[in-house]
Amino acid sequence: MIKNPHGKLSLLSFLLLLITHVGLCQNFTKTNTGIKTSVDGLTVEVQFFNSRIVRVIKAPEGTSFNKQSLSVIKTPAATPLQIQQQGNAVLLKSEALQVALDLQTGKVAFSNLNGGLLFTEKDYGSQFTAIKDVNKNTYSVRQAFRLDKDEVIYGLGQQQNGKMNQRGQKVFLRQDNTKVCIPFFQSVKGYGVFWDNYAPTTFLDNPHETSFDSEVGDGSDYYFLYGGSADGVIAQMRDLTGQAPLMPLWVYGFNQSRERYRTQYELLNVVKKYRSLKVPLDGIIQDWQYWGKDSNWNAMSFEPSTYPRPKELIDSVHQLNAHIFFVAWPGFGPNTPQYKELKEKKMLLNFETYPPRFMSTPYDVYNPMARDIYWRYLDKGVFSLNSDAWWLDSSEPDHSNLKESDFDLPTYLGTFRSVRNAFPLQHVGGVYDHQRQSTSDKRVMILTRSAFAGQQRYGANTWSGDVHSNWETLRKQVPAGLNFSLCGIPYWNTDIGGFIGEGFPKGAKNPEFQELYTRWMQFATFTPMMRSHGTSIPREIYQFGNRGEWPFDVQEKFINLRYQLLPYLYATAWDVTSHSGSIIRALYMDFVNDKKVYDIDNEYLFGKSFLVSPVTDKGTTTQSVYLPAGAVWYDFWTGERTDGGKAVDKATPIDIIPLYVKGGSIVPWGPKVQYAEEKKWNNLELRIYPGADAAFTLYEDENNNYNYEQGKYAEITFNWNDQARTLTIKDRKGSFPGMLSTRKFNIVLVNNQNSKTITYKGKEVTAKF
Repeated sequence: MIKNPHGKLSLLSFLLLLITHVGLCQNFTKTNTGIKTSVDGLTVEVQFFNSRIVRVIKAPEGTSFNKQSLSVIKTPAATPLQIQQQGNAVLLKSEALQVALDLQTGKVAFSNLNGGLLFTEKDYGSQFTAIKDVNKNTYSVRQAFRLDKDEVIYGLGQQQNGKMNQRGQKVFLRQDNTKVCIPFFQSVKGYGVFWDNYAPTTFLDNPHETSFDSEVGDGSDYYFLYGGSADGVIAQMRDLTGQAPLMPLWVYGFNQSRERYRTQYELLNVVKKYRSLKVPLDGIIQDWQYWGKDSNWNAMSFEPSTYPRPKELIDSVHQLNAHIFFVAWPGFGPNTPQYKELKEKKMLLNFETYPPRFMSTPYDVYNPMARDIYWRYLDKGVFSLNSDAWWLDSSEPDHSNLKESDFDLPTYLGTFRSVRNAFPLQHVGGVYDHQRQSTSDKRVMILTRSAFAGQQRYGANTWSGDVHSNWETLRKQVPAGLNFSLCGIPYWNTDIGGFIGEGFPKGAKNPEFQELYTRWMQFATFTPMMRSHGTSIPREIYQFGNRGEWPFDVQEKFINLRYQLLPYLYATAWDVTSHSGSIIRALYMDFVNDKKVYDIDNEYLFGKSFLVSPVTDKGTTTQSVYLPAGAVWYDFWTGERTDGGKAVDKATPIDIIPLYVKGGSIVPWGPKVQYAEEKKWNNLELRIYPGADAAFTLYEDENNNYNYEQGKYAEITFNWNDQARTLTIKDRKGSFPGMLSTRKFNIVLVNNQNSKTITYKGKEVTAKF
């Protein structure tokens, strides 16, 4: 302490001491969810939504930041916290993690309970640049973080970059055809980060930092999700942004499409042809122009000359035990009543979308009244005829003749720039919500081309867009789909054969296209939706040749395989709905201790049992497959057992892809059928792959309504004790109308001569091998 000659503290020294003391003991306020303070000209708030989800908000002092998230539907839960100040830091501790806020630099860091650093911002890592977003004073917002040097991350939506690990990149996140942009990533360290901003955003990762930089934002707003594993992160993301409802059983079968069926008779004859050939089929998709001329684009009504009796068409498809999708777009041609009504009410976004030459214009998806109008026409023109599913095309949307000034257009929620990337979320959500309000007797099924965080709650399956028909593109679909799923959105698919099938003379009879299409179909067999579609080349199975010719026979083989996997796939889908599971799984999700799998981009798990290695190179006759350590593996085709932790070479004639089953798996095997609900599962084969203990829960319900939400479903759990060589079938849990009371299970021990048949009446039984 400095004193003056008279032994008294000088005023200057006192003020200096006071300023120093205040600097060292920066004030903060405890809130119901965490703390709030001011640091370096910013208001900083740390909010715990539960013990594992933390929201961090930063905004310039003197501004208000009141945002209703479009993605996040969770509200903060009461979370016990220990809060204490340690020097220039405030430490917040929940039962799962610790968060430290530096009161001098504003840096927020996240650690586990042992103090191990998980994730951290950079010092002074928040940057706000004042801008004018049309008539509003706001900011461009940038937040920088630091990752470990060799840390592997996944996510960013669906990027066509062919990469599994998303480190070392600069990615402009703005929705586009084939490019789904989600500002989210998760780390092999067991955490995820969601940057809750809807403006075009640049993701950057280099040796110095990792950052999100958004063109518009009133504040920096992100969520840290600590799951401890990939499944845990996804569970937290679903808790934050919504759970994924169960889709109807039929949609997990095979679905046929074309750009496009031109009359109702052409479409119906495709279904009839599949039935006459006895090739399984469940869904048929009606693409654009069933409404007539492009000036009448998306009229949500039927052109009388080509679709004279649409109700009869739908009824006929149903009589053939199939289901029908109808396409709908977010833009309307100028001759449609929708266009005229929405324009009169100033609910159009005044830029061009597809098809541009007819000035098709999208509606303001952010406006709830506009979403009401959209559904009113869709319901009256199509859904009231008893249609089954939607194809919401161009949900990015397509943006023709793009001008930067288009992003200045007003929407219900602000400028288009400020909400750009949330367009598919709002559009798809409007259709889902309205159909759910209309009926619970038919599950919502939406096939769509774009997505944003939270879209899993809307019964949507996103496809990878208008990709090209070539081998390089096929290879890129594997990491694209896996990274998309790792963002917490479990339903994804791709056009079998690629959409743009140009450069193949003779089309489906061209041997080069036949090989590409067949390999693409084999991949699609092991994705959440198996769907054939494309332009230029019709892709129905009979276009490729006749039964007895390899292109037909191999396709039929894999379509049949898909249907026999339905009990396994439907149970996996139930795990998605009930336990935040995933259908396609990056290898690291189940083998985090094997670092060799972290950047494998051409293998994945289908459910938790099947390892799939799609053939993605022309002319491949042998493919090297890495089998992760920590498990034994069975060649699906031969039953041969191999220890994990090494690569094996697998012969790949045109009717084979490398497919392995993890030891310690129980796989229910369904009957051969022509459509998903043709036969009850009263005589299932249970394939047991020994090598470890195993468990599997068979799930059944009424297949296409929401009664399961009221508990009308049944589960049967199977447990395999590997040491005792005993299978226990537990008591059935639950019930639903039409449930089987008695059934048989034919139990097969793979790679063993033993098999047993058990009659099951809902009570526990065992079988010893």
